[in-house]
Amino acid sequence: MEDMLIFDHVCQYNEHLGQETLHPLVNVIDMSKSKPLLHHRQRFGFYTIFLKDVKCGDMHYGRNFYDYQEGTLVFLAPGQVAGITNNGETFQPKGYALVFHPDLLRGTPLGRTINDYTFFSYESNEALHLSEQERRTILECLYNIEAELQHSIDKHSKNLIVSNIELFLNYCMRFYDRQFITRSNVNKDILTKFEHVLNNYFQSDKPQDIGLPSVQYCAEQLHLSSNYFGDLIKKETGKSPQEHIQLKLIDTAKEKIFDPSKSISEVAYELGFKYPQHFTRLFKKVTGYSPNEYRQAN
Repeated sequence: MEDMLIFDHVCQYNEHLGQETLHPLVNVIDMSKSKPLLHHRQRFGFYTIFLKDVKCGDMHYGRNFYDYQEGTLVFLAPGQVAGITNNGETFQPKGYALVFHPDLLRGTPLGRTINDYTFFSYESNEALHLSEQERRTILECLYNIEAELQHSIDKHSKNLIVSNIELFLNYCMRFYDRQFITRSNVNKDILTKFEHVLNNYFQSDKPQDIGLPSVQYCAEQLHLSSNYFGDLIKKETGKSPQEHIQLKLIDTAKEKIFDPSKSISEVAYELGFKYPQHFTRLFKKVTGYSPNEYRQAN
């Protein structure tokens, strides 16, 4: 089994990189000042954000090049794994990293809202690609956090550090919203594929075999993480993927209800419901009619 480096604490990661620990729960790291490293798979027990200074024009997003030439942000939540297999060759890291332990957020407003930043669960191929102006904004945020770390720890330190991290994350939210807009052509392609996934699902035996389609199933078929898929669909259409699934489900149900040879229970089972009453409840919630009332009215 491949060796994996496990970093439960920020100080462990600092030591691995040859960096000074100014605060036990948070650090801003200039990777170019780290010692040369071997490639490894790494698991982090804290939030980790990498600003990778690479030429993104050499990388593809499907059949398209990335939007911007330089600056990519990758987000990892505690427990996630990053890195590549050790090939025996050393390399010099570049870019920057912001790392902060969940314990830093305890009792703070950010601690209560950190799960709202869904990009921590995106895949690496769903990274945030920055324009040069956005990159300058991100670097300024990192500079402000680092400046506070250089200051002697006092009663204001925690609040100021966490507030600056929250500002950093809010800028990332803004830039992701911009990215969803500037990639509208790619997003529309994903919407079309999402529709195909649902059509194929309900035309197959999958509803009877595995039940109703889930958001996770649809995201996997499109090779996206559930959170990225959900955020993309919501921003593009104003509806969540679950709402789209329900609308497709109801449209399919309406067609099946018109077949008088099928009972409402049979229709429910064909759609993937374990219990017909659950189908009846959802159908009435969406249409205002029970399945039998809809059949009789039409």
